[in-house]
Amino acid sequence: MKAGARLAAAVAVLTEISARHRPAALALADWGKASRFAGSGDRAAVGNLVYDVLRRRGSIAARMGASTPRALVLGAASHALGLDADAIAAAADGSKHALTPLTEAERAALASPEPQAAKALLADVPDWIVPLLRPVLGDRLAEEVAALSERAPVDIRVNTLKATRKQVLADLEKLGSNETRYSPIGIRFDAPEGAGRTPNVEAEPAHGKGGFEVQDQGSQIAALLVDARPGQDVLDLCAGAGGKTLALAAAMKGEGRIMAHDSDKTRLRPIFERLQRSGAKNVEVVAASDADALAEMAGRFDRVIIDAPCTGSGTWRRRPDAKWRLKPRNLEQRQKEQREVLAQAAPLVKPGGRLVYITCSLLPAENTEQITAFLAANPDFSLIPYVEVWRDVLPGTPPPSADKRTDTLLLTPAQHGTDGFFVAILAKNA
Repeated sequence: MKAGARLAAAVAVLTEISARHRPAALALADWGKASRFAGSGDRAAVGNLVYDVLRRRGSIAARMGASTPRALVLGAASHALGLDADAIAAAADGSKHALTPLTEAERAALASPEPQAAKALLADVPDWIVPLLRPVLGDRLAEEVAALSERAPVDIRVNTLKATRKQVLADLEKLGSNETRYSPIGIRFDAPEGAGRTPNVEAEPAHGKGGFEVQDQGSQIAALLVDARPGQDVLDLCAGAGGKTLALAAAMKGEGRIMAHDSDKTRLRPIFERLQRSGAKNVEVVAASDADALAEMAGRFDRVIIDAPCTGSGTWRRRPDAKWRLKPRNLEQRQKEQREVLAQAAPLVKPGGRLVYITCSLLPAENTEQITAFLAANPDFSLIPYVEVWRDVLPGTPPPSADKRTDTLLLTPAQHGTDGFFVAILAKNA
């Protein structure tokens, strides 16, 4: 496909997303099925265009003076395809499969500099989210939103049950990998620029053999801060597809027991294949339908992990369409679910054990406010400052939390190079 056809295809996909309120991944998949002529490079280029638009929709619209799919795709083409204004104009030549020629207003907009003002950058998140982020991010808010609107790298976690980081780095050397900044078991593939493609690391033999799993560095850090030790009894209460469960199993060196549960059987389903590939032998999966069995295990667990249901605001680099679908009622529902799972988890922790609360959110309503309310209702729990645990389980000096707190940890793309993650470590009185 020529550049003009790629631009036109992205406009068609974005029109489908807007008109039918469809997730971007599904709209792109359907376009790919209907466009058998499109090669892998074409699909990657159209995907880059669509996702770059969704990441920076507000600031692109401010520059272009319009928010139509056409205007947004034209405004994203410089980043997504590496095209300058003249090349974009040449691509939109009105030929078959291409966009109609640019108007004078579009030419002028493309020749103008990209907005740098905070107001324009903040337009890349929904208006109602900005006042929720400002108290926690302060004068760094525009910088953080800008970072949250960029492409994300691919991080993998070395499965230390089967491999070392040195071995996996050697296996994936051709893909241009680097060690992660904080996680001692992480490897990073930088986000591609322009029309570049993210490497499909899961197609590599080392992944099939169980040598690593895709996992953002922030998630790796959260799992390490659980400080799960060999021989302990551990419960991953909101296990989902098992990313943190697998990390905990490796940290425990296969000794002790991990119980993995999720209230949604669909989310839990992929864990079985992942466990088999990883070689973890100390994990027991508790089906969604068996939740009542957990209540009978009160006071049993050394560690209970809550990877809580949340808005996912910290992952908007990877799922940018989710931020535009998020409504205040969704946040209220997530808060209710968080309170319920905290109440479920508290009695399961043994005296002297720990409850670790994790979200992939930047919103204080899902993070510090939930922990403050929990501690008020559960005086037998207290916060352990994250820096103390970090020094025990992670190398290097603990980084400052993005919200400047010293008890809980907030990781962000701008300050830590991770997805947005919140971690609170609570000890139950012995």
